[in-house]
Amino acid sequence: MRTAKLQDAVNIFDLVNSLSGDGTLLRRNYAEICENVRDFKIAESESGVFLGCGALHLYGPHLAEVRSIVVKPEAKGQGAGGKLLRALLDEAEEQGVSCVSLFTRIPDFFFHFGFRTVDRTALPDKIYKDCQNCPRLYACDEVAMVRGSLPKIAVLGPSKFDQPELVKLQAGSLTSNSGQ
Repeated sequence: MRTAKLQDAVNIFDLVNSLSGDGTLLRRNYAEICENVRDFKIAESESGVFLGCGALHLYGPHLAEVRSIVVKPEAKGQGAGGKLLRALLDEAEEQGVSCVSLFTRIPDFFFHFGFRTVDRTALPDKIYKDCQNCPRLYACDEVAMVRGSLPKIAVLGPSKFDQPELVKLQAGSLTSNSGQ
């Protein structure tokens, strides 16, 4: 396990975006990966072959997020994903972060590392920074998970996000979700 270098950006870009077509990961552009390459850890084989990557984004001492954690299909089941996650969690601990979050479609993997599910509204910094611009904002199928104490503060935006009021269609009438 090692910290990514700028030369790794192409491998990161290719691997992350190879899984964006089916919605497993969100697409990331090359410039964004280059700008944030120091957030990434790289898993390699003993011979130095790129196996996977994962990033730790710091919001502040109250919150970090595991992002873009993925291994090549041929490396699955060999422990590279777990080693990447442990390295990112170790880094969060070294930084003194009290809560590590992530959004995933494979929560079972993360339960083994002490993560638990939470309502996404408990992570307003994540919502403000990323979710507001996500094409799946109102149809998100990812599970929000955290390890550690939920943040009591938000530094990027409002500490609470209200979802737009939903409208219920009932036979012969139109009512809001508050019954009015």
